[in-house]
Amino acid sequence: MSQPAQQQEVPGTQSAMSPKPDCGEESYRGSGKLTGKAAVITGGDSGIGRAVAIAYAREGADVLISYLSEHEDARDTARLVEEAGRKAVLVAGDVSDPQHCRDIVSAAVEAFGKVDILVSNAAFQMSHETLEEIPDEEWDYTFKTNISAMFYLSKAALRHMAPGSSIIGSSSVNSDMPSPTLAPYAATKAAIANFCASLAQMLGERGIRVNSVAPGPIWTPLIPSTMPEEKVKNFGGDTPLGRPGQPAELAPVYVLLASDDGSYISGSRIAVTGGRPIL
Repeated sequence: MSQPAQQQEVPGTQSAMSPKPDCGEESYRGSGKLTGKAAVITGGDSGIGRAVAIAYAREGADVLISYLSEHEDARDTARLVEEAGRKAVLVAGDVSDPQHCRDIVSAAVEAFGKVDILVSNAAFQMSHETLEEIPDEEWDYTFKTNISAMFYLSKAALRHMAPGSSIIGSSSVNSDMPSPTLAPYAATKAAIANFCASLAQMLGERGIRVNSVAPGPIWTPLIPSTMPEEKVKNFGGDTPLGRPGQPAELAPVYVLLASDDGSYISGSRIAVTGGRPIL
């Protein structure tokens, strides 16, 4: 299975992808697992973040959608949240900025009065064949966006989180099986898994659970905007299942980790990789 070769400018938009990712717009059915909850999702405009926002709303949660600059995608996601009967708040900006992370949490508290679920999902990557061609600034930006933002967000959110709350980090199969062309990204994804494991132990006495999800190759705007066309065309074909995953296939795991169904799951990393093992 392959998709047409294609490329976009960073950060990429879901509306320009062929085929368009399946984020569960037509398929996800909720059953009240998150009724009355308030969630913050970074990178919530498209891809995995959109799938999680749709699922959370249909499970009964209000959702703050943090995104960089993909206004059309973000408005589409907000519409889907509102069609589920829940409140949607949009906050545009760059999570590599510590103050913006604090502003995201403040906006959620102003709108919802609390934060029950924090999903640190926004990410940046870029493909490079050699170490020498990675700009110093890109290395720093990748770390600020992917892992430092989770620190800033978690630190700001904790004072507004009660026992039973949940923090979820989006790690990656690259945390254990790093692609040499995605070295900075892979390193941050390993850091996310490690940070979540530390936080789970640190926050257990407060009744706050922390976990990470390790996706494999998932068809999102990150792919055509950061990978060469030929790699995009064959993306996901080398998995045991022989195809890339769809964002909708991640959503149930994020729901589990946010809901009372996962009340004794903390310090875990759940793989959704199409058959690629993680250690």
